[in-house]
Amino acid sequence: MSDELDDLRTTVRAFLAEECPPTAVRRLMADPAAHDAALWRRLAGELGLTGLAVPKEHDGAGCGLTELAVVCEELGRALTPVPYLATAVLAAYAVREGRLLAGIADGSLLATVVLGGDLTADGDRLTGTAPYVLDGCLADVIVCAAAGRVYAVRGADVVRTPHVTFDQTRRLARLRFDGAPAERIDGDLSRVRDVALTALAAEQVGGAQRCLETAVEHAQTRVQFGRPIGSFQAIKHKLADVLLRVESARSAAYEAARVADQEPESLPVYAALAGSYCAEAYLHAAREAIQVLGGIGVTWEHDAHLHLKRATASARLFGTPEAHRGRLAAALAL
Repeated sequence: MSDELDDLRTTVRAFLAEECPPTAVRRLMADPAAHDAALWRRLAGELGLTGLAVPKEHDGAGCGLTELAVVCEELGRALTPVPYLATAVLAAYAVREGRLLAGIADGSLLATVVLGGDLTADGDRLTGTAPYVLDGCLADVIVCAAAGRVYAVRGADVVRTPHVTFDQTRRLARLRFDGAPAERIDGDLSRVRDVALTALAAEQVGGAQRCLETAVEHAQTRVQFGRPIGSFQAIKHKLADVLLRVESARSAAYEAARVADQEPESLPVYAALAGSYCAEAYLHAAREAIQVLGGIGVTWEHDAHLHLKRATASARLFGTPEAHRGRLAAALAL
């Protein structure tokens, strides 16, 4: 990591610790359509995080996926329930329209991308259903593809039904397009899923890191038989194994981000690798943290269950680890 990336990480972590503590996360969890507009404005205006991937000519920072990965890691560590992945990653990489990109950069526009569904185009109107859309109930603009073209649809022009999700910090919605007015835009969705998978992998690394830190803190302070439980061999082995997986996952996620920036033609392979490994590393870290925490780890008041839910849901967000390994195997067999 460069000094610039370390500074970015430090700044984002300090900001989230102050502006989005666990109490704020739990408050936003209560409503599947909730959005902390003030927090989003500060992410965009004060820190400029929403425009990292937006080109400079559209008022963005012109950064790459590596910088986005640092932010996503910190957002995952804090379980921050903001539409960053949908807006600042998926939409920012999918569209090339200056006015949309400028809105993403300054935080005035929430957007998302439809990655699945049965949409059909009839002139400038779209019909069909997208069963699972990330932050679909929050988005002002929905970017989607139909008949080989890319369209932008206003969120107000579709029927949006929020899902009750296992992970209450992640918003998903079912969108129904009943002849919804659509504007054809300049965009490209061909790389969006792999870009999203890479950013999600970094987010999973952040969550896994937080699980490890929580388990280590508890092992150092919880005393049994007159000794901290961290001195017991079984606990040491668990924590050492989690540490190995977290660091390996971090290497996989940031290598995929580097490839996206420098060797985009190889991204499908590296994104599949990161998507598979990081998902399972986060799941393992969350489960082992609960084991180390013992009884407190299964209480509603502790945040351990929130990470377990996020890890479980994220492992299926853009495909399962098994599906990613199948894609990886197919690519390497060529």
